[in-house]
Amino acid sequence: MLPKFSYIQAKSIDDAIRLLTKDGAWLHAGGTDLLGCLREHIIKADTVVSISRLNGLKGIYQLPAGGIRIGALTSVDEIARNPVIQATYTALAQAAAEVASPQLRNQGTIGGNLCQKPRCWYYRGEFNCLRKGGDRCYAVEGENQYHCIFGGEGCYIVHPSDIAPALLALNAAVQVAGPRGKRILSIEDLHMPPSRDFTKETTLDADEIVTDIILPAPKAGFTSAYRKIRARRSWDFALAGIALAIVFKADRVSDCRIALSGAAPVPWRLKEAEAILMGNRLNQSIAQKAAQAALAAAEPMSQNEYKIALFRGLIEKALLTAAPP
Repeated sequence: MLPKFSYIQAKSIDDAIRLLTKDGAWLHAGGTDLLGCLREHIIKADTVVSISRLNGLKGIYQLPAGGIRIGALTSVDEIARNPVIQATYTALAQAAAEVASPQLRNQGTIGGNLCQKPRCWYYRGEFNCLRKGGDRCYAVEGENQYHCIFGGEGCYIVHPSDIAPALLALNAAVQVAGPRGKRILSIEDLHMPPSRDFTKETTLDADEIVTDIILPAPKAGFTSAYRKIRARRSWDFALAGIALAIVFKADRVSDCRIALSGAAPVPWRLKEAEAILMGNRLNQSIAQKAAQAALAAAEPMSQNEYKIALFRGLIEKALLTAAPP
């Protein structure tokens, strides 16, 4: 059962920020993650501040200087179906289409997807784990077949979002509003690695709100894609996923960004693999070298070493599929 709490519909962003400054206040957008966390007693809310009726935070808009702005309350389904995103930012459209079920894509928002809580069964279960203020990560000696192979450092969750790695590859940023004004954060700076703070998923303060996602205009020769492997076709989170954004000049890679899902506590960028690709033709040999470099620093746990081979094959396949004919 849901615990008791006060529910307030914010009249504006400023009104929502004011309400969020009070202790025990939590933000409600689509609610697909928040309500589950309340029901499972992962978080305790005295007040739920809803921004769901702030229509100014919805929609997809072309920017005068190029690129697009996406309101944080835009549904995941709208992003998946938008023709501009499908044609220009294909990785984002593909990632959005892979999120959960049709019902959740219609209800869930892009802002909420970026800021969602982890799905680790110890965190979601009746375990006082490190992330909930306890003294250990139970995955270290427990069942860890779905946990991370990069960036654990005390807490070994994987970031649950498909959209966040796609936005990382696309070099997107978020606009954040709070009592101290507005600021712009890169996707890398939005998410909190456990090495810095294993109790938080983002770098946002409790009274800050993601209002917009901003994507830059793509360069000539740009292509992007998102691929995902999961245990079941419907409703599952990624066992392994890859988002890539590559710029080709003639038949050589002139710029690239690659990010993984299902691999780390934050969306995980593969800078070593990117360095291998730069300036080269994308062929079988280069794809294999990039995959090898990408996984050189991986540290699998006792039950998830299978992810090494899974990611290796996924990276090679995604790169070769993106290569010009």
